[in-house]
Amino acid sequence: MSPRSVVVVGAGMAGLATAWFLQEAGVEVTVVDRRGVAAGASWGNAGWLAPALTVPLPEPAALKLGLRRLLSPTSPLYIPPRPDPRLARFLLAFTRNCTHRRWTASMAALAALNRGALTAYDDLARGGVTEPTRTGETCLLAFTSEAGRAPLVAELDAVRAAGQEVDYDLLDGGEARELEPSLSARVDAAVRLHGQRHLNPGAYVAALADAVRDRGGKIVTHLEVARVRDVGAGVAALASDGTAVRADAAVLASGAWLGRLAAPFGVRTPVQSGRGYSFTVSPEGLPTRPTYFAEQRVVCTPLGDRVRVAGMMEFTAPDRPADPRRVNAIVNAARSMVPSADLTHRTDEWAGPRPCTADGLPLVGPTRSPRVHVCGGHGMWGIALGPLSGKLLAESIVTGRGAPELAALHPLR
Repeated sequence: MSPRSVVVVGAGMAGLATAWFLQEAGVEVTVVDRRGVAAGASWGNAGWLAPALTVPLPEPAALKLGLRRLLSPTSPLYIPPRPDPRLARFLLAFTRNCTHRRWTASMAALAALNRGALTAYDDLARGGVTEPTRTGETCLLAFTSEAGRAPLVAELDAVRAAGQEVDYDLLDGGEARELEPSLSARVDAAVRLHGQRHLNPGAYVAALADAVRDRGGKIVTHLEVARVRDVGAGVAALASDGTAVRADAAVLASGAWLGRLAAPFGVRTPVQSGRGYSFTVSPEGLPTRPTYFAEQRVVCTPLGDRVRVAGMMEFTAPDRPADPRRVNAIVNAARSMVPSADLTHRTDEWAGPRPCTADGLPLVGPTRSPRVHVCGGHGMWGIALGPLSGKLLAESIVTGRGAPELAALHPLR
């Protein structure tokens, strides 16, 4: 039977989008978060809505990174050297998925989602979410050489082969600097990518939360759910202080903390925190359009009168203190590409734990309990895929029929 009420654990993009689309079907929702709206990976990320770049994180090229590089705090992908059996198991599974065959299979599953990702944002806009997505500007992917550009072009072609529309132009360094004069002479090749969007993620998720409230939903913050119980006729989300939030069904969308709540319901796929870092600076000397320095793994996103500079992937526990060396690594990587930018006077320095899975696919769908569902594990793509994941999951909860796009994302796989 379709539930009349649902408790959603997690007030990030995935959880709030699921709540909003449940409301579309007349379901009463309560969203609970351990901290607040967009307090995890949803606030300070790069904010790109780029289906053409939404690909599985485990890829064959990742195997070429030596252990010495992975243990360096200046590396784009960093693993802090400390005993962590759980992380070791995740990395072993991640390595097994870094093959061409598995990447291709995961890409086919993501392509089925990517084709509808932007449409879900259009649904939210028509439904009254006031914060806009930015359209009309091409994205620029800048490289120091044509050889450095070649793997990204091959990846775009593989995404196209998986069934997505991918529209891009190849530019030389002079053409790239004509578009963006702030780029240094080191930029010798670029890709101009069409048809993508971007947004201010913190502002957007806050607007989505307002829309949920405006339609009668409750959002309870600073309440950490310690466990969820299936009580037969419904569910109870139980906090450590004894508070219980009861409903007919539950959606677990707690980001990098998902595994603890989902494991009792048969979800064995580990969710590992892959922390990203960002800060904002004045726009002088920085690109005016969304720009990705792919070799340096640094993204610049214009957000009105500021530019967000983001990057890095750090496999570590989600609650560990942020490492200031990672911010310095972003600064040092970006400096040679945008030499006139002032990267010293930074604000909004942020670190957020992205919820990553070893096969690069989200966990969206039912669990062993017919009353407990999961929406998480999106890795770097929670902003891009969160609304569509929430839409498809809400439809399956209400109708009892799983969408074909969710088959490969089953939480019990």
